Amino acid sequence: MSETDVLVAGAGPVGLTVAAELRRRGVACRIVDRLAAPQPYAKAVGIQPRTLELWDATGLLPRVLDEAVPLQGQLTFLNGEPGPRIELRLPPDVPYGFAALPQYTTERLLTEHLAGFGAAVERRCELTGLVQEDGRVRASLTTPEGDEEVSAQYVVGCDGAHSRVRRLLGIGFEGDAFPSRYMLGDVAVDWDLPEGWAVRSMRTGGDVLVCVPLPGGRYRLSMLAPAEPSTGADGGVAHGLEEGWRPSLADLQAVVDRLSPRPATVSDLRWSSSFRISHRLADRYADGRVFLAGDAAHIHPPTGAQGMNTGIQDAYNLAWKLALAVRGLAADGLLGTYHAERHPVGEEVVGRTVRHARSGFTGEGLELRREAQLLVNYRGGPLSEPEGSEAPAPGDRAPDCGQVERPLVSHPVRLFDLLRSPHHTLLLYAGPETELHSLHACAEAAGAAAHGLLNAYVVFARGAEPSAGLLLPALRDAGGGFREAYAATDGEAFVIRPDGYLGARLPVGDPARVVGHLRRTFAVG
Repeated sequence: MSETDVLVAGAGPVGLTVAAELRRRGVACRIVDRLAAPQPYAKAVGIQPRTLELWDATGLLPRVLDEAVPLQGQLTFLNGEPGPRIELRLPPDVPYGFAALPQYTTERLLTEHLAGFGAAVERRCELTGLVQEDGRVRASLTTPEGDEEVSAQYVVGCDGAHSRVRRLLGIGFEGDAFPSRYMLGDVAVDWDLPEGWAVRSMRTGGDVLVCVPLPGGRYRLSMLAPAEPSTGADGGVAHGLEEGWRPSLADLQAVVDRLSPRPATVSDLRWSSSFRISHRLADRYADGRVFLAGDAAHIHPPTGAQGMNTGIQDAYNLAWKLALAVRGLAADGLLGTYHAERHPVGEEVVGRTVRHARSGFTGEGLELRREAQLLVNYRGGPLSEPEGSEAPAPGDRAPDCGQVERPLVSHPVRLFDLLRSPHHTLLLYAGPETELHSLHACAEAAGAAAHGLLNAYVVFARGAEPSAGLLLPALRDAGGGFREAYAATDGEAFVIRPDGYLGARLPVGDPARVVGHLRRTFAVG
């Protein structure tokens, strides 16, 4: 029987993210997938700003920016007449915008990223059985070389809506299905509508055409398909691409002729499929040492491009916790925080996408930030200190800010430049009266509590200067951007988790409270 620390089932964007984040932290893992090759489909296209922030932290972002295209917004039409225009424009405090990138490119980039950590997907390798015993998980695999037994400390099921892992665990997946059947196509479109804008064109009675831009002047088209009875699979989960009938270019052109608000010709069909939509949520995201992430845990309408992005955030939340557990450094109950934090997020996303599928989306104000997944938070959760009166509160996304100066750097740097480490970050905001020994004492105590897996920085407020005896890396809040973004007060300590969420804001002069907070995450000793 072979052994590994973590076995990941499923090599879509979610499984690849789990594996890459584990390998980035030096954890031994295997990632298996039953398919012989990646699927060539643009199933998920929209990339949310929050996902781009995560890819910035992991080092993948530059390659994504080379291949993605901006998503400017959505043009709507009813019976051929222009309707509301939804502009996907965020305020300047958000570093990245909305992007379009076909899933086959996302998977290729993540696979290459994983290869940089010395790991590769094992294909035509299917997980068929799970037994939890003696503090490990025994997994049965069917491979091209025959059957194999693997002993792992943990298993993560990222194997989609029809998850074998979920069924083996007996985890409920309650929900329902939409009655309509749809068809998809990846095509070139010749028309006079502006580039970078999605198009949603409807007719009275419910007929609809949705066109999402792809790189290279292509679009992914989705539209209603001729109704056919379907019982689904996996106990009635009718969700995702279907086998069998695939629409032809002529089928797609016929709908475009009927619904396009401008004369349009489709050509160069790369792929097409029919698909159905369900909305379901797993009863729980974990069972012992086995976890669910992505579509294995939640499925819903594609409205707002929430699915893949939510799954990637599942993976990002789970991987750093698993890495600590594998090393024996996790506090009791740390892995239980995965379900506690991510299940409510999945529940909210399922409910919201169902509402938007039925009643539409305006894209205004906070609604746009929510769609961008910037408002996901873990306030009141097991790893967050109680909320105070200031925002961001513990559990909120840690915001970026500019105009921070650093010695030896001739231009301002971003706060996010400090958050690319796989470890916790401690930011100590120092004013003119903040004592040097309190900064050192807080950083030393926090570093010890985190077993050295914490990076500490002092951020000096305007009017405060580093003294000659400072032993910590320092930055200057020259433009006051940090104070504004964090509502920071002199002598305040901010603990930021590896997944970019604020865990605590506490007094620098009370290192015992900072240590107490870190004990929620790290084992004593």
